[in-house]
Formats: sequence, C-alpha cells, structure tokens
Amino acid sequence: MKAALIIIGNEILSGRTKDKNLTYLAEWLNEIGIQLYEVRVIRDDEQEIIECVNLLKNKYDYVFTTGGIGPTHDDITTASIAKAFNVELETNTTALAILKSYYKEGELNEARLKMTLLPQGAELVENPVTKAPGFKMDNVFVMAGIPSIMQGMLEGARKFLQTGSKMASRSRDIFMPESHVANELSKLQDSYPDVEIGSYPFNKDGRFGTSLVMRSIDSNKLDLCSQDLELMLKKLT
Repeated sequence: MKAALIIIGNEILSGRTKDKNLTYLAEWLNEIGIQLYEVRVIRDDEQEIIECVNLLKNKYDYVFTTGGIGPTHDDITTASIAKAFNVELETNTTALAILKSYYKEGELNEARLKMTLLPQGAELVENPVTKAPGFKMDNVFVMAGIPSIMQGMLEGARKFLQTGSKMASRSRDIFMPESHVANELSKLQDSYPDVEIGSYPFNKDGRFGTSLVMRSIDSNKLDLCSQDLELMLKKLT
C-alpha cells in the first residue's frame, strides 16, 4: 500500500513554521503497513491544491493533506478539495452537532461555523483534540496542520485504511567511507531487488562512517541480505 502527503501552507514554505508532520506520518504509516512514497509542499493556492490532489489521488492508494482547514480566510484547503472532486460545499450536520456540543453558548461564531462546511459526500475523520473534524473524500484524507491535532486525526482515519505488509529494517554502522563499499553494495542490491538498501554517511565523536540500512516487507530476504552484507564487510576489512 502506497501513500502520498501534501503539506499545504505558505508558512511552511516561508520557513516561519517548521513542519513536524512528515516524520510522524511516515513512521505511523509504516507501523500499519503503508509506505509513504511521495511528499509535496505547496502554497495556500486553490489551483495548486486542486492539481496536486487530482494528480496524487490517481497515483497512490491514499493521499493525506495537512493544513488549511481552520476558521480563517486563508484556510482554503476544504473548498479546494471540494473543487478537486467537483462537488459543492454544504453544512455537514454531524460536524455541526459535534461543534455545538463542544462549544459553550455564544462561542460557536461564524468563523468556527466555517469548519462545518465540508464537500458533499465527505466522511468525517474524528478530531479528539479540538473536535472540529477532518474528513475524507474517496482516498484523500484532509487533516489539520497543527501536529497534535493531526496526530489525533490519524487515529480517527485508521478505521478507513486498508493496511498492507509492514516494512521491516536492519541497519549496520561501519567506520568506512561510502566510496569504500559502493561497488560491493551495488552488487548486493542487484542480488536482492526486493530489499531497499541505502547508505548514509555520519560523523560520530569525530569519526566518519556510513550507516547501511536495509528495508523489506519480506523478513526472510531481509535476513539473507543482512547475512550477505556481513560477509561483504568481512572481505572489505
């Protein structure tokens, strides 16, 4: 199962806000057997959102969006999603009931009511933090940008997700430069096409080395690859 993430927000691209959702989502999806394959960061721009959603929803099993579903004028994600699916916005009666029960009398103002305007046919994604729900349209999950709220919404989205085989990993740190293992590592990758093999340089306590990481949904092949990696390293030392 493959997924994509669209991070929406001018504040992310300006550097004013540092995104914290990507790492959390990638790890959360991996735990339930869905692999994050692509991430895009785009502006609060209607046409950009429409085009990006329409492209990725046809390319992946699931698409997650973060940001732009709040009560202010620049929160345009919900309306843009409606246009991407060619439907109108309407007051979602369930979302309205949720907010009416959450806010005290007089607190549910016009700005907050905006969060009950959802695309026709939307299914609600529970928000245990501030109650204003996210939603899904087909395979697109639309969530808040605030990390604590997004994380809560993910748990609400879990029931809609078809999970796959979990990706397992093995890692090995060596105090050798990448160039020293590059040729043999390439041969190892050719021998195990179902195992993702990556090399990542590091510096620990002033010593330079390389982290070798192997990932696969097939634990048997992963074990065999790990064994052959050790044999490879013995030949190189």
